[in-house]
Amino acid sequence: MSASSAPARVRDRWRDLKDGLAPAQDDRPDWFRSSPFVALHVAVLALPWIGFGAREAVAFVAVYVGGMFFITAGYHRYFSHRSFRTGREFRFVLAFFAEATMQKGVLWWSGNHRHHHRWSDTEEDVHSPRRSFWWSHVGWLLSNRANAVRHDLVRDLVRDPEIRWIDRWYLLPPAIVGGSFFAIGGWTLLVGGYVLGVVVLYHATAAINSLAHIWGTRRYATRDDSRNNLVLALLTFGEGWHNNHHHRPASARQGVRWWEIDLTFYVLAALQVLGVVSGVRRAAAPTRRSAALSVR
Repeated sequence: MSASSAPARVRDRWRDLKDGLAPAQDDRPDWFRSSPFVALHVAVLALPWIGFGAREAVAFVAVYVGGMFFITAGYHRYFSHRSFRTGREFRFVLAFFAEATMQKGVLWWSGNHRHHHRWSDTEEDVHSPRRSFWWSHVGWLLSNRANAVRHDLVRDLVRDPEIRWIDRWYLLPPAIVGGSFFAIGGWTLLVGGYVLGVVVLYHATAAINSLAHIWGTRRYATRDDSRNNLVLALLTFGEGWHNNHHHRPASARQGVRWWEIDLTFYVLAALQVLGVVSGVRRAAAPTRRSAALSVR
């Protein structure tokens, strides 16, 4: 490398980091960008000293239940797969409260998820457990590879100026929600209610990337390792019917049998009756022929 080219390379590298365009194959941890994620986990360790009571328990449940719905209905079923339609007001609500769970911006989340479906459990998959359980659960998120926003995969979302705005300021929703918890109950409620809820939410949703490609049964012979798992489905409001989902990604209904509990779909069905959403897509129950393709 010539001396004259070194400053330009450094400048280009800084610009790429600033814009979230780290090298595609750079799997090294980016501890600077990952510091908020690490700080949340460290903060939870302080709970024995700052206290945790009934108020914090109620707040934690509220954060988990509300956050899980906005992740599954917003980030996943609406923005990533467009499995239903809604107006601009509720679309913004979905994006705002999904971002309040601190799982980065709506364009980042949706772009990575669409990429996952395109390359699921291949070498190109950003978080396949075929590489390792740690990588699929948390390692990929800490890496430089995870910084980029895949704008080429979310062009439909980029056309919406309000979504572009909330994605750019994705730290604003957690600041507002977290600040509200602090204003009401100080550090105890902030950490015991909001931060604990966000941390548990992350690991519950990350389990779909990791455990749902390892543990469970397969109804459909999809090209990936996706599996159906009742325990994960209960924890994630229906996302655990992951083999069903990979078979019909555009369906808002992931629990296709009557006994496959899918809480997010039930809420979306109710919102459709109320006129808040429309065009909720529903995958048909498996036929005898599709059951014959089962690879359980």
